[in-house]
Amino acid sequence: MAKQKKKENIKKRKVAFSLNAPEANRVAVLGDFNKWNDEAHLMKKNENGDWQKVAMLPAGRYEYRFLVDGKWWNDPKNDQACPNCYGTHNNVLDMPSK
Repeated sequence: MAKQKKKENIKKRKVAFSLNAPEANRVAVLGDFNKWNDEAHLMKKNENGDWQKVAMLPAGRYEYRFLVDGKWWNDPKNDQACPNCYGTHNNVLDMPSK
């Protein structure tokens, strides 16, 4: 009888991304947590022009940016950043394990 591999339970936590861009038509948050996929985490706009998205992520270090109507934006609420291979910067989100 073959041994069954025990499935590891990875705890995820809610991470709320938000960006004020009232004139924008389409906003997504892209990062290494979603393989920079512009369809994976589309954001929704509220009546104040704030775009919001909640993602469930395990502990770790993530790089991310917003894609606003096809243009890259950094998160103005997060001053943690690192250089990327395109000569600009990505924001950094550190989520330590509890």
